Amino acid sequence: MKKLLITGASGFLGGRAVRFYNGKYEIYAPSHSELDITDAKSVCTLFDAVKPDLVIHSAAISDVGICEKEPEMSWKINVDGSRNIAAASARLRSKCLLCSSDQVYFGSGIKEAHKEDEAIHPANIYGQEKKQAEEECLEANPSCVILRLSWMYDTAALHEKEHGDFFRTLISGLHASSTLSYPVHDIRGITDVNEVIQNFGKAWELEGGIYNFGSPNNKNTYETVHAMFTELGWDTDRLEKNEEAFASNPRNISMCPNKLNNNGISFSSTLDALVRKAKLSLPLA
Repeated sequence: MKKLLITGASGFLGGRAVRFYNGKYEIYAPSHSELDITDAKSVCTLFDAVKPDLVIHSAAISDVGICEKEPEMSWKINVDGSRNIAAASARLRSKCLLCSSDQVYFGSGIKEAHKEDEAIHPANIYGQEKKQAEEECLEANPSCVILRLSWMYDTAALHEKEHGDFFRTLISGLHASSTLSYPVHDIRGITDVNEVIQNFGKAWELEGGIYNFGSPNNKNTYETVHAMFTELGWDTDRLEKNEEAFASNPRNISMCPNKLNNNGISFSSTLDALVRKAKLSLPLA
């Protein structure tokens, strides 16, 4: 059985990856006390002990606000830590998936789905860190597969203290009979995390490089939810347009799936996946 090392196993993505691949691979999911990714020596020591065949590096400071407030701390984790994982993977020839973000496209003037080879100039610290991490990881290990992930959701929490997400917040508002407000100046993919994790299995076969890795979506968030409600026959009068968010600088960080599709990997559209999940979760809503 191949050995799979997963960083960030206490997080939203990593925890679900551990659960999904348990039994399929011999899983190593070190805690922070067992692995300090910012310490290159610690990383090398653990890699030498485990000798992983495969790696999923999902550990990160993904809270945009924290990155803005504590950039030195987040840089060490998001950039230095990622580079250390990439370098150790190269030394042991472990096939490594490194999780990046659609936030690298935030700040682009392009108003259509973004492609991996376009010039990017991220507007926030988190996006800047992810861009730098991509560059340093590919320099340290050209075989790394960099996955630009979108906003992810699930239908259930792994544990009580887990933060909410797009889908569960929507369903909670639905049960509370409250008005649901969504921005009209923000276009982005919203992806079922389970599709991401399942597609990891195919991503290990990709050549090193950068790939958009999430659901395509050409609608703003309000339009997406309105279309979802319409398909499900739910009351759209409960939906409200948020015309203030991103009004001064409308955002489109949707990602073009063509490169990934050409390599035999695809995702459901944001709308299709949301409708499918809602039918399974709330068949009588």
